[in-house]
Amino acid sequence: MKILASAGTEDVAMVYVAELSDGNLVEFVESVQPPIPREKKWVLLVSTLYGCPVGCSMCDAGGYYQGKPSTEDILAQIDYMVRQRFPDGKIPCEQFKIQFARMGEPALNMSVLDVLEELPRRYQAPGLMPSVSTIAPAKRERFFERLLEIKKALYPDGHFQFQFSIHTTDLSRRDQMIPIHKWSFSEMAAYGRRFYASGDRKITLNFALAQDAPVDPAILLAHFDPEIFLIKITPLNPTYKARESGLTSYVRASLPEEEYDVIQTLRQAGYQVLLSIGALEENLIGSNCGQYIKRHRSAAEPITDGYTYCLEERPLSSEEQI
Repeated sequence: MKILASAGTEDVAMVYVAELSDGNLVEFVESVQPPIPREKKWVLLVSTLYGCPVGCSMCDAGGYYQGKPSTEDILAQIDYMVRQRFPDGKIPCEQFKIQFARMGEPALNMSVLDVLEELPRRYQAPGLMPSVSTIAPAKRERFFERLLEIKKALYPDGHFQFQFSIHTTDLSRRDQMIPIHKWSFSEMAAYGRRFYASGDRKITLNFALAQDAPVDPAILLAHFDPEIFLIKITPLNPTYKARESGLTSYVRASLPEEEYDVIQTLRQAGYQVLLSIGALEENLIGSNCGQYIKRHRSAAEPITDGYTYCLEERPLSSEEQI
């Protein structure tokens, strides 16, 4: 793997652009969450596909698809970030979170599962916590069944984070935002009940919430038990795809959570609700969910509230090749 370029600041997030062994390009990210120090929480985001065939209406990583990285190519992304800071593979962070969420729907690549099996062998990391976020594409039962087996065997007692990305309870709007054949809410809920065990983290239902995207607690309660599922509300990050789709974020960083009626309504329905707003500088770096620097570099009309950091071209050296 060759590192071609990077953008960001180590105090918040760094995005790396790399060429993998087959000549394809990927992006991956390391981040912290100020004021939490890296020793407390360190987050890596890796790409699981070359592009993405789904084309969600808020995600810049869609629009083209060139295949699947191998197990070793996914591990190479993680290795690069780990070896820069912990060359011996001993990672003392209290929470070492690896999200399979930079580019690509992870359930479309079985190599993600091989990576999950390899991680505990590869690193000495007592705080290791993989995170898989999925739109639950249909006909991927083999992936999800094996994922369940791996979680039970290797990541019990809260050491795994699993998330369904839903974005709205309106089924027609959901189909517009996630234009692929996918599990119904009933199918998601049934799998979640099997996935969840005593001591686990609750399964997250994620809503990157756009204006006029309904979140109806009655629909959620009909499927998702608040004892098993929690709700996460996030901003709709500034992306070219969101602009093209005419989407604007319901969440604004300037508003406290008590100002959001949907949060209060969901809590009254019995759900644990998290309002998750990261450092706004991540939007400027281009490291947030849905952002993709390659898309920015090809844009004819740049957006003004994201991707403002200069992408630094990196000279190729043997030290930066894995």
